[in-house]
Amino acid sequence: MAGRRRTSGTRVVLALCLLLVWLVGCGGRPATDGAKAEVQHLLDRRAAAILGHDEAAYLRTGAQDRFGNLRAVPLADWSYRLTGLRRTGDSAVAEAELRYRVQGYDRAPVSAGRTLTLSLDAAGGWYIESERPAKGSAEQLWDQGEVSVVRGDDSLVLGVGQSGTALRSYAALADRAVPAVSQAWGTDWPRRVVVLVPKSLAGMAGLLGAPASSYRGIAAVTTGETGAPANAPADRIIVNPDAYGVLGDVGRQVVLTHETTHVATRAHTGAATPLWLSEGYADWVGYLGSGRSPSQAAPELWRAVTEGRVPKALPSDADFGFSGDAGRLARAYESGWMACRMIADRWGEVGLVEFYRAVGAHERRAGAVEDALKDVLGTSLEEFTGEWREYLRAQLG
Repeated sequence: MAGRRRTSGTRVVLALCLLLVWLVGCGGRPATDGAKAEVQHLLDRRAAAILGHDEAAYLRTGAQDRFGNLRAVPLADWSYRLTGLRRTGDSAVAEAELRYRVQGYDRAPVSAGRTLTLSLDAAGGWYIESERPAKGSAEQLWDQGEVSVVRGDDSLVLGVGQSGTALRSYAALADRAVPAVSQAWGTDWPRRVVVLVPKSLAGMAGLLGAPASSYRGIAAVTTGETGAPANAPADRIIVNPDAYGVLGDVGRQVVLTHETTHVATRAHTGAATPLWLSEGYADWVGYLGSGRSPSQAAPELWRAVTEGRVPKALPSDADFGFSGDAGRLARAYESGWMACRMIADRWGEVGLVEFYRAVGAHERRAGAVEDALKDVLGTSLEEFTGEWREYLRAQLG
């Protein structure tokens, strides 16, 4: 019994200790409601200074660590919501949710976790020493340096460490991509894109909150929530300038058109959509009008087919993983593209779009492709796979 009482007491002490740590942090004291209100007011003033382009007001809130970086970014909204405060003497650490909206592009705010270090000044008021992404949160582009902005007809390009000439070239590519995607997919999407161009692969990885090794060799990715409602924040096309820079003119256009296709199809891409379809369709739109033959656009798959290694099944989602096997990844993308190309050839471009939308309309993966194949294309998965394998032999053999 004594041992049990001692264990129970230990648990009580531990629980109290954890509660105090949650409230104040190690070695600190509880953050009073008054201190929280003061810090929230400080964050409100900082947000107003950013929106108002008021450098003097911004400096009165603390260090000038982001103001210059943000100067060119067209912001419609910017606000902080204090979510936690740990105080130790005359310093504190604040956790906050940043919500911002880019003018003309975001229909709803983008949310990002932020950590701010604070100190008390001589008059007893709080000021901000620094601001950084919260643990587990990705960087924002202005965390990486001063943001330059180029506006295209249908695009907004934001870059760090990039020349105006380079950013204008991205805008030109995006402006060609938007109408091309609308012609293939339809016009039921915003028909505008936001392109982020960091200085390097490391910058891209920071924006994605992932290791750089995960995206080495990947020219660009698109961020956004699948099946997102119409009032969601705009997707961001994030470029890897290291990989993008080695592409030729056609390759660069294909990549931007591919990523723009993801922006257009986002609302109709959900849990039921396999990656071979979403990536294959984006590649199909990307290669339209490029003049690339199947063997030129699908060299890894061409090599496999000519060697007698015709895939037995459509690629799985796992085949699209950035596992370091570049050949496997390339064959997955090329296989999806050839499947979509076959649908467009045999059932028409309208049939391909209807098939994509029908698959995405399902709530779950099971049966989605099979039902859409039957209802839209009048075939079965087994028959479709067999036809696709023959199509590979005919086009690549």
